[in-house]
Amino acid sequence: MPNAWDIGSAALFASLGFEAIATTSGGFAATRARLDGAMTKDEVLTHAGELAGAVDIPVSADLENCFAADPEGVAATITAAVGLGLAGGSVEDFTGDRDAPIYELAQAADRVRAAAEAAHAGPNRFVLTARAENYLHGRKDLADTITRLQAYQEAGADVLFAPAVMDPGDLGQLLASVDVPVSVLVLPGAPTVGELGALGVSRISVGGAVAVAAYGAAINAVTELREQGTTSYFELAAVARPVIGKAFSR
Repeated sequence: MPNAWDIGSAALFASLGFEAIATTSGGFAATRARLDGAMTKDEVLTHAGELAGAVDIPVSADLENCFAADPEGVAATITAAVGLGLAGGSVEDFTGDRDAPIYELAQAADRVRAAAEAAHAGPNRFVLTARAENYLHGRKDLADTITRLQAYQEAGADVLFAPAVMDPGDLGQLLASVDVPVSVLVLPGAPTVGELGALGVSRISVGGAVAVAAYGAAINAVTELREQGTTSYFELAAVARPVIGKAFSR
């Protein structure tokens, strides 16, 4: 499920045959010259709704921590996402406070429970992904991460996600400890997609990496032109042009 950062990338990924896409908080923020976490709730929801309206495949929104500490606020964000036509979305247990980055378990589970109730209240089931953020914030505690995911499963989450857990042994323990689909963030050094599938992983995410890679290609292109006067980037442009032409001509 590749992570699109604007309408163009969403349409491009849909044209390449992907059955669903996700948004990326960091990739979207970059389109506004901001860093991940700097966008407002309204900006994120508007953006996610635009992507959902631009393609004919399901879109799952990166809703960060749902922009609320209290369960009621989390539920309000999910309800708004459902109303925008999104097929799914996520809720993190990251507080936004770098000194105390992870919500206490009881509060975190209450937030997921409220999100799940909002997600499943309508006629169409909104797929809720509950994220345990330990590993992204210096808390590489597999036991606590598994305990959290089990609590989020009990609270009603449809999919579980612990970004940056990627060691096959750790993933094996995690997968054996829960009964709902698990998503994995693909990072350097992670198992291949085939290997993840063999372990029992149901979904993968690239986060903001593809968006950042696109910026990397742009940096290389203009730096080459300025410093060397050459244009090897036209090789990539030749790959992209016919695909874009087909994707954007609908």
